[in-house]
Amino acid sequence: MKHIAALLLTFTSLHVFADEPAIFRIGIENNRFVPAEIQVPAAQKIKLVIENRDNTSEEFESHALNREKVIPAKSSVSIFIGPLKPGSYPFVGEFHESTAKGIIIAK
Repeated sequence: MKHIAALLLTFTSLHVFADEPAIFRIGIENNRFVPAEIQVPAAQKIKLVIENRDNTSEEFESHALNREKVIPAKSSVSIFIGPLKPGSYPFVGEFHESTAKGIIIAK
């Protein structure tokens, strides 16, 4: 009986991990997104982790993704997006809009 319970727990755990979204990382350095372009799978929910390595706050903003999030200096945040249709989704750092620009491409 113990073996069956352990087996069921294993299958349940694998199912939970299979539903986890793919993780994509973007950094903020010198008021710029690094990398400025990322490609993600279309039709899947993803987790975007943004790490602000600068000494000032930045705001991730994307009208196309309907997301806005302040990222304090020297910290990171996670933003869940998608599933996305194939296409391009621009974003900016609202506090440094002239330099902090990027795009997510869903394929």
